[in-house]
Amino acid sequence: MEYETLAVHAGLPEDPYGALGLPIYAVVAYGFKTLEEGAERFATGEGYVYARQKDPTARALEERLKALEGADHAVVLASGQAATFAALLALLRQGDEVVAARGLFGQTIGLFGQVLGLMGVRVRYVDPEPDRVREALSPSTRAIFVETLANPALYIPDLEGLASLAEEKGVALIVDNTFGAAGALCRPLRWGAHVVVQSLTKWASGHGSVLGGAVLSRDTALWARYPQFLEKDPRGQVPWEALGGRCYPERVRTLGLSLLGTALSPFHAYLLFQGLETVALRVARMSETARFLAERLQGHPKVKALRYPGLEGDPAHGRARKYLSAFGPMLTLDLGSQEAASRFLRAIPLPKAANLGDARTLLVHPWTTTHSRLPEEGRLQAGVTPGLVRVSVGLEAPEDLLGMFREALEVV
Repeated sequence: MEYETLAVHAGLPEDPYGALGLPIYAVVAYGFKTLEEGAERFATGEGYVYARQKDPTARALEERLKALEGADHAVVLASGQAATFAALLALLRQGDEVVAARGLFGQTIGLFGQVLGLMGVRVRYVDPEPDRVREALSPSTRAIFVETLANPALYIPDLEGLASLAEEKGVALIVDNTFGAAGALCRPLRWGAHVVVQSLTKWASGHGSVLGGAVLSRDTALWARYPQFLEKDPRGQVPWEALGGRCYPERVRTLGLSLLGTALSPFHAYLLFQGLETVALRVARMSETARFLAERLQGHPKVKALRYPGLEGDPAHGRARKYLSAFGPMLTLDLGSQEAASRFLRAIPLPKAANLGDARTLLVHPWTTTHSRLPEEGRLQAGVTPGLVRVSVGLEAPEDLLGMFREALEVV
């Protein structure tokens, strides 16, 4: 089925009362009738025991995400940051390394440096090109981490080339697909990625009202190359032998949900489940408007540089045509200086916020917000300059937005 059909039908459970929507299971614990039944649920992970591990509402969301991303397994968590951490935690041990793309989201860089660093995990940053990544790999490398579109540099890596390299070297390719809009724009698993992480807070929610994250994966024999899946667990089982490709998502669920407690509320799962029904329509409209703005603001005398993958002269245009179903709702304007960006943001009557994927157009100054905790050199390497303004295009009328941008640029 096509994406739009799956978005409204996939994951919807049968209801004993014939309800056509998703019930909210506001329940903490799930009982069992016999000792044997309880033992079976704890031993196999099937069924429901405690809402911190999984619940029927979140499970429906996982099923819908699997269909939309083309995944074999899904685990939903409380936020995108929780998803990124749990996805990596399931694969890493002290002394391991991650090769990561330069130009990642600022909070991801913070997670790598301030949390993974405390765990004795080293992160090497390189340009996310297969040749550069190959040079950075070592016997200790356990994961390659990139974004579908770099935030906010809008760089697109060679997903297919990186996936081939990861298979050759026996390491996991993890792709942050937040800018892929829950598969509406890009499905990295179909290009060979082993794991996808994403913030559902963005386009999946669509209204800036709920936090959520997800880890999605495909069945692969790669997990048999990781020692944690070949050693006996506390129950005496060898995860790879007992679970096969399910050993990875079950470890994500155990570490991220059962032990760390980053569980997604059933109320949030319900809202995200509904939001996914219209994500394709919203993203298509937003992408059209973003291209409209980019084409008309390109070359404006007050705009020193404009990035949008849909422009033929953009460095990411070729890969955008290959990997994306549309060019997306994100663009950036470089106004040349922080003072110019400040004047522009004061003048434009649109929300300024460190979020994206909202129904409203949102603007932010990454130099002083999302990437402000990085040293100046790190910000520049991430494609963030003092005059850069990141724009997440919403559902407003295109001509109205263009008028707002042109009027605000007059004061720069």
